Amino acid sequence: MTDPAKRPPHKRTSKADQRASTTEQILDSAEELFSLRGLHGVTLREVADKAGVHQSLLHYYFKDKKDLFDAVIARRAPVTIARRVAALDAYEKQAAGNITVEGALHAYLDADLDLHGHGDAGWRNYGQLGAQVSNTAEWGAELMDTHFDALVLRLIDLLQQALPDCPRDDLFWGYHFVTGGLMLTLGRTGRIDKLSGGLCRSDDFDAVKERMARFMAAGFTATCAARAETRKAQI
Repeated sequence: MTDPAKRPPHKRTSKADQRASTTEQILDSAEELFSLRGLHGVTLREVADKAGVHQSLLHYYFKDKKDLFDAVIARRAPVTIARRVAALDAYEKQAAGNITVEGALHAYLDADLDLHGHGDAGWRNYGQLGAQVSNTAEWGAELMDTHFDALVLRLIDLLQQALPDCPRDDLFWGYHFVTGGLMLTLGRTGRIDKLSGGLCRSDDFDAVKERMARFMAAGFTATCAARAETRKAQI
Protein backbone atom coordinates (compact mmCIF):
# COMPACT_ATOMS: atom_id res chain seq x y z
CA MET A 1 0.00 0.00 0.00
CA THR A 2 1.06 3.59 -0.61
CA ASP A 3 1.97 5.61 2.41
CA PRO A 4 -0.86 8.18 2.76
CA ALA A 5 1.71 10.79 3.73
CA LYS A 6 3.39 10.36 0.34
CA ARG A 7 0.25 10.58 -1.76
CA PRO A 8 -0.10 13.71 -3.88
CA PRO A 9 -2.63 16.14 -2.42
CA HIS A 10 -6.12 15.73 -3.83
CA LYS A 11 -6.96 18.56 -6.18
CA ARG A 12 -10.44 19.77 -5.53
CA THR A 13 -12.54 21.00 -8.41
CA SER A 14 -14.10 24.33 -7.55
CA LYS A 15 -17.67 25.20 -8.44
CA ALA A 16 -16.30 27.79 -10.86
CA ASP A 17 -14.27 25.09 -12.64
CA GLN A 18 -17.28 22.80 -12.79
CA ARG A 19 -19.46 25.57 -14.17
CA ALA A 20 -16.85 26.49 -16.80
CA SER A 21 -16.53 22.86 -17.87
CA THR A 22 -20.29 22.41 -18.09
CA THR A 23 -20.69 25.63 -20.03
CA GLU A 24 -18.05 24.54 -22.54
CA GLN A 25 -19.79 21.20 -22.92
CA ILE A 26 -23.10 22.94 -23.60
CA LEU A 27 -21.54 25.38 -26.06
CA ASP A 28 -19.76 22.60 -27.94
CA SER A 29 -22.99 20.63 -28.26
CA ALA A 30 -25.02 23.68 -29.29
CA GLU A 31 -22.38 24.72 -31.81
CA GLU A 32 -22.46 21.36 -33.55
CA LEU A 33 -26.26 21.20 -33.68
CA PHE A 34 -26.67 24.82 -34.79
CA SER A 35 -24.07 24.33 -37.52
CA LEU A 36 -26.16 21.50 -38.96
CA ARG A 37 -29.68 22.91 -38.61
CA GLY A 38 -29.46 26.57 -37.69
CA LEU A 39 -31.06 28.46 -34.83
CA HIS A 40 -34.65 27.51 -35.57
CA GLY A 41 -33.93 23.87 -36.39
CA VAL A 42 -32.63 22.98 -32.93
CA THR A 43 -34.42 22.75 -29.59
CA LEU A 44 -32.95 23.34 -26.16
CA ARG A 45 -33.92 19.80 -25.24
CA GLU A 46 -31.77 18.48 -28.08
CA VAL A 47 -28.83 20.57 -26.90
CA ALA A 48 -29.29 19.36 -23.33
CA ASP A 49 -29.49 15.73 -24.44
CA LYS A 50 -26.34 16.03 -26.52
CA ALA A 51 -24.48 17.79 -23.72
CA GLY A 52 -25.68 15.21 -21.19
CA VAL A 53 -27.25 17.76 -18.86
CA HIS A 54 -30.76 18.52 -17.67
CA GLN A 55 -32.62 21.09 -19.75
CA SER A 56 -33.19 23.23 -16.66
CA LEU A 57 -29.44 23.81 -16.50
CA LEU A 58 -29.53 25.49 -19.91
CA HIS A 59 -32.21 27.88 -18.62
CA TYR A 60 -29.98 28.58 -15.60
CA TYR A 61 -26.98 29.53 -17.76
CA PHE A 62 -28.78 31.11 -20.73
CA LYS A 63 -31.88 33.29 -20.93
CA ASP A 64 -33.27 31.52 -24.00
CA LYS A 65 -32.18 29.73 -27.17
CA LYS A 66 -31.12 32.96 -28.91
CA ASP A 67 -28.97 33.84 -25.92
CA LEU A 68 -27.28 30.44 -26.20
CA PHE A 69 -26.80 30.92 -29.94
CA ASP A 70 -25.22 34.35 -29.38
CA ALA A 71 -22.89 32.84 -26.78
CA VAL A 72 -21.79 30.19 -29.28
CA ILE A 73 -20.90 32.89 -31.81
CA ALA A 74 -19.22 35.10 -29.21
CA ARG A 75 -17.00 32.33 -27.84
CA ARG A 76 -14.72 31.89 -30.85
CA ALA A 77 -15.10 35.31 -32.49
CA PRO A 78 -12.28 36.94 -30.46
CA VAL A 79 -9.88 34.17 -31.49
CA THR A 80 -10.34 34.54 -35.23
CA ILE A 81 -10.48 38.34 -34.97
CA ALA A 82 -7.21 38.51 -32.99
CA ARG A 83 -5.45 36.26 -35.50
CA ARG A 84 -6.54 38.35 -38.47
CA VAL A 85 -5.81 41.70 -36.84
CA ALA A 86 -2.34 40.44 -35.94
CA ALA A 87 -1.80 39.25 -39.51
CA LEU A 88 -2.94 42.60 -40.95
CA ASP A 89 -0.71 44.52 -38.51
CA ALA A 90 2.27 42.32 -39.33
CA TYR A 91 1.71 42.70 -43.05
CA GLU A 92 1.43 46.50 -42.83
CA LYS A 93 4.68 46.65 -40.89
CA GLN A 94 6.45 44.29 -43.28
CA ALA A 95 5.18 46.11 -46.38
CA ALA A 96 6.69 49.37 -45.12
CA GLY A 97 4.48 51.60 -47.25
CA ASN A 98 4.31 49.25 -50.26
CA ILE A 99 0.97 47.63 -49.48
CA THR A 100 -0.67 45.63 -52.27
CA VAL A 101 -4.25 44.46 -52.57
CA GLU A 102 -3.18 40.82 -52.82
CA GLY A 103 -0.89 41.14 -49.81
CA ALA A 104 -3.63 42.69 -47.67
CA LEU A 105 -6.11 40.00 -48.73
CA HIS A 106 -3.63 37.22 -47.99
CA ALA A 107 -3.15 38.61 -44.49
CA TYR A 108 -6.90 38.85 -43.93
CA LEU A 109 -7.90 35.52 -45.48
CA ASP A 110 -5.02 33.14 -44.82
CA ALA A 111 -5.06 33.42 -41.04
CA ASP A 112 -8.72 32.44 -41.04
CA LEU A 113 -8.37 29.72 -43.68
CA ASP A 114 -5.56 28.12 -41.66
CA LEU A 115 -7.67 28.22 -38.49
CA HIS A 116 -10.77 26.72 -40.07
CA GLY A 117 -8.93 24.39 -42.43
CA HIS A 118 -6.54 22.86 -39.93
CA GLY A 119 -8.39 23.40 -36.66
CA ASP A 120 -10.43 20.81 -34.79
CA ALA A 121 -14.03 19.79 -35.42
CA GLY A 122 -15.22 22.72 -33.35
CA TRP A 123 -13.73 25.17 -35.82
CA ARG A 124 -15.30 23.28 -38.69
CA ASN A 125 -18.69 23.62 -36.97
CA TYR A 126 -18.08 27.29 -36.22
CA GLY A 127 -17.18 27.99 -39.84
CA GLN A 128 -20.35 26.37 -41.10
CA LEU A 129 -22.35 28.27 -38.51
CA GLY A 130 -20.72 31.55 -39.50
CA ALA A 131 -21.66 30.90 -43.12
CA GLN A 132 -25.30 30.57 -42.03
CA VAL A 133 -25.24 33.66 -39.83
CA SER A 134 -23.70 35.90 -42.49
CA ASN A 135 -26.55 35.01 -44.85
CA THR A 136 -29.41 35.48 -42.38
CA ALA A 137 -30.99 38.89 -42.83
CA GLU A 138 -33.30 38.86 -39.81
CA TRP A 139 -30.63 38.83 -37.08
CA GLY A 140 -27.42 37.50 -38.62
CA ALA A 141 -26.17 40.86 -39.85
CA GLU A 142 -26.52 42.31 -36.37
CA LEU A 143 -24.34 39.53 -34.93
CA MET A 144 -21.70 40.05 -37.61
CA ASP A 145 -21.80 43.82 -37.01
CA THR A 146 -21.27 43.33 -33.29
CA HIS A 147 -18.18 41.18 -33.61
CA PHE A 148 -16.50 41.85 -36.95
CA ASP A 149 -17.02 45.48 -38.03
CA ALA A 150 -13.72 46.78 -36.65
CA LEU A 151 -11.79 43.97 -38.35
CA VAL A 152 -13.43 44.61 -41.72
CA LEU A 153 -12.77 48.35 -41.52
CA ARG A 154 -9.12 47.59 -40.75
CA LEU A 155 -8.92 45.62 -44.00
CA ILE A 156 -10.68 48.41 -45.92
CA ASP A 157 -8.12 50.92 -44.66
CA LEU A 158 -5.25 48.75 -45.93
CA LEU A 159 -6.97 48.31 -49.28
CA GLN A 160 -7.37 52.09 -49.51
CA GLN A 161 -3.63 52.46 -48.95
CA ALA A 162 -3.01 49.99 -51.78
CA LEU A 163 -5.51 51.74 -54.07
CA PRO A 164 -5.53 55.37 -52.91
CA ASP A 165 -7.51 56.62 -55.92
CA CYS A 166 -10.16 53.89 -55.75
CA PRO A 167 -13.61 55.10 -54.65
CA ARG A 168 -14.39 53.79 -51.18
CA ASP A 169 -17.70 52.30 -52.30
CA ASP A 170 -15.80 50.04 -54.72
CA LEU A 171 -13.65 48.81 -51.84
CA PHE A 172 -16.74 47.92 -49.84
CA TRP A 173 -18.31 46.14 -52.81
CA GLY A 174 -15.06 44.26 -53.24
CA TYR A 175 -15.14 43.22 -49.60
CA HIS A 176 -18.75 42.10 -50.09
CA PHE A 177 -17.62 39.72 -52.83
CA VAL A 178 -14.62 38.54 -50.78
CA THR A 179 -16.69 37.69 -47.73
CA GLY A 180 -19.20 35.87 -49.93
CA GLY A 181 -16.44 33.63 -51.25
CA LEU A 182 -15.00 33.12 -47.78
CA MET A 183 -18.34 32.21 -46.21
CA LEU A 184 -19.15 29.76 -49.00
CA THR A 185 -15.76 28.17 -48.41
CA LEU A 186 -16.32 27.93 -44.65
CA GLY A 187 -19.71 26.34 -45.33
CA ARG A 188 -18.01 23.29 -46.90
CA THR A 189 -21.19 22.42 -48.78
CA GLY A 190 -19.51 19.88 -51.05
CA ARG A 191 -21.08 21.45 -54.13
CA ILE A 192 -17.75 22.14 -55.84
CA ASP A 193 -16.79 18.50 -55.30
CA LYS A 194 -19.77 17.36 -57.38
CA LEU A 195 -19.55 20.10 -60.00
CA SER A 196 -15.86 19.45 -60.65
CA GLY A 197 -16.21 15.68 -60.67
CA GLY A 198 -13.75 15.42 -57.80
CA LEU A 199 -11.15 17.83 -59.22
CA CYS A 200 -11.83 20.21 -56.32
CA ARG A 201 -12.80 19.53 -52.71
CA SER A 202 -14.69 21.93 -50.51
CA ASP A 203 -12.48 21.00 -47.57
CA ASP A 204 -9.22 21.70 -49.45
CA PHE A 205 -8.46 24.96 -47.70
CA ASP A 206 -4.85 24.93 -48.89
CA ALA A 207 -6.09 25.09 -52.49
CA VAL A 208 -8.40 27.96 -51.57
CA LYS A 209 -5.58 29.80 -49.81
CA GLU A 210 -3.39 29.49 -52.89
CA ARG A 211 -6.03 31.06 -55.15
CA MET A 212 -8.53 33.26 -53.35
CA ALA A 213 -6.45 36.35 -52.52
CA ARG A 214 -5.01 36.51 -56.06
CA PHE A 215 -8.43 36.05 -57.66
CA MET A 216 -10.10 38.67 -55.51
CA ALA A 217 -7.21 41.13 -55.87
CA ALA A 218 -7.61 41.06 -59.64
CA GLY A 219 -11.27 41.96 -59.21
CA PHE A 220 -10.45 44.96 -57.00
CA THR A 221 -7.81 46.20 -59.42
CA ALA A 222 -9.97 45.77 -62.53
CA THR A 223 -13.01 47.42 -60.97
CA CYS A 224 -11.08 50.42 -59.72
CA ALA A 225 -9.29 50.82 -63.07
CA ALA A 226 -12.61 50.70 -64.93
CA ARG A 227 -14.10 53.34 -62.63
CA ALA A 228 -11.05 55.55 -63.20
CA GLU A 229 -11.53 55.31 -66.96
CA THR A 230 -15.18 56.24 -66.56
CA ARG A 231 -14.28 59.33 -64.55
CA LYS A 232 -11.74 60.38 -67.18
CA ALA A 233 -14.32 60.04 -69.93
CA GLN A 234 -16.70 62.30 -68.02
CA ILE A 235 -14.20 65.12 -67.69
